[in-house]
Amino acid sequence: MRVLAKTMLAFCSLAVPTIAFAQDAVADAGDALNSGDNAWLLVSSALVLMMCMPGLTLFYGGLVRAKNFLSVAVQIGAIAAVASLLWMVAGYRIGFGDVGSGYFGGGDMWFLSGSEGLLRGDYAVSERTFALFQMTFAAITPALMVGAWVDRARFGWVIGFCALWGLVVYAPVAHWIWGGGWLATRMNTMDFAGGIVVHTTAGVSALVTALLVGKRLGFPRQLMLPHSPALTMVGAALLWVGWFGFNGGSAVTADDSAASAIINTHLGACTAALVWLLVEKFKVGKPTSVGFATGAIAGLATITPAAGYVAPWAAVVIGALAALACFPMIQFIKGKLEIDDSLDVFAVHGVGGMLGSLLLAVFLSPSLGGAGYTEGYTMISQLAAQAVGVGVVAIWSAIASALIAVLVSLAIPMRVGEDDEREGLDLACHGERAWEFE
Repeated sequence: MRVLAKTMLAFCSLAVPTIAFAQDAVADAGDALNSGDNAWLLVSSALVLMMCMPGLTLFYGGLVRAKNFLSVAVQIGAIAAVASLLWMVAGYRIGFGDVGSGYFGGGDMWFLSGSEGLLRGDYAVSERTFALFQMTFAAITPALMVGAWVDRARFGWVIGFCALWGLVVYAPVAHWIWGGGWLATRMNTMDFAGGIVVHTTAGVSALVTALLVGKRLGFPRQLMLPHSPALTMVGAALLWVGWFGFNGGSAVTADDSAASAIINTHLGACTAALVWLLVEKFKVGKPTSVGFATGAIAGLATITPAAGYVAPWAAVVIGALAALACFPMIQFIKGKLEIDDSLDVFAVHGVGGMLGSLLLAVFLSPSLGGAGYTEGYTMISQLAAQAVGVGVVAIWSAIASALIAVLVSLAIPMRVGEDDEREGLDLACHGERAWEFE
C-alpha cells in the first residue's frame, strides 16, 4: 500500500504542473477574445436591428398616406428577414470570405460553417459576432430602398428584387471595401461605416428603381402629405440612437475610437437637423418636424463614412454641408426632374453618403485633426481614391439594380393595378388596415 501511495503521489506531483499548464493555455486562448469588444459588437448589432425594425418602419410609415402604412411595415420586416437568412447562407461568404480575386469572397463560410470558436481576422471578437453585426447592415441596406417605391410596388416583386440585390449588389461591394477587396487594397478607398457600401448602393439603386416602377398616381400634381409626422419623428429618434451602434460598432472595439465615432455621429446629426430647419424657415416660412427628422438622417448618412476618421469640429462642418446639399437635391429630383423617389432615398442617403465619402479625404488631414493619410497618399490622391470608389459603386449599383428589377418583373409585375393603388396597399396586398376607428 505504501508503494502504491508513493506511486500515486509521484504521479500527482507530475500531473499537477501539466494540468496547470493546460489551464494556462486555455487562459491564453481565452485572452485572445476581448470580452468587452465582443459585448460591444453584440450590443451594436441590436442597435442596428432597432434602426431597421422599428426605426425605419416608423420613419417611413409616418411619411406615407395612412392607407399604405402597413405595406411599408411588412415590406421592411420581410426584407430584413430574407436578407438576414441569405446573409448567413451565402452573403457573409461573398462579403467577408477568403480574399482571392478581390471581387468576391471565397472559402467554406456557407451558412457560417466552420466558424465555431474562430476570431475575426486581427480583431479580438468572434467570427460569429462579426457576422451577426454585418448581418444587420445587410438587413437595413435594402430596406432603405423601400422609400423609393412606396404606395405602388407589388409586395412579391419587392421581396424578390431585394433578395437578389443583397447578394448581387451589396455583398460584393462590402467585399470590395470592407472584406479585403480591390477597392480597399488597390485603390485605398476608405469607408468607416457605410457611406459607400450602404448609402451609395441603396441611394443609387433606389433612384433607378423609382424610374423603373414609375410615378404614383397623381404625382406630381396631387399633394401627398405624410399621414403622421409624429411617427416619423419617433422613427427618426430610434434611427438616431441606433446609429450609435451603426457607426460606433464599426470601430469593432470598445475604446476611444468607438467613442470618437459616436461623438462625430451625434454632432453631424445635430448640426444637419438644425441647419435643415433654418433652410426651411427661409424657403417655406416655417421649420417642420419632418424637416428636422429628414435633416438629422441626412447628417447621419453623411458623417457615416468619416465618423471614425475626423475631428469633432469637422463633423459639425460635414453635418452643415449635408443639409445644404441634400435639401436642394430633393427639390431638384422631384421638382425639376419629376422623378418619384417618394421618400427621397437618393437625395438623402445617396447624396449624403457620396458627399461624406468625398469630404473624408479632406478632413482626414492631420493638420485638420484627422486620423492621417495612408503612407504615400495626400489629400488629392485620397480624394481621387474616394471618387473612384464612389463612381464604381454607383455605376455597379445602377446597372445591376436595373437588370435585377427587370428580371424579377418577368415573373412578378413591379407594381399593383391602379384600383389597388387607389384603395391602398394595406388592404389590397395584406387585407388589413393600420388604423381602425370604428
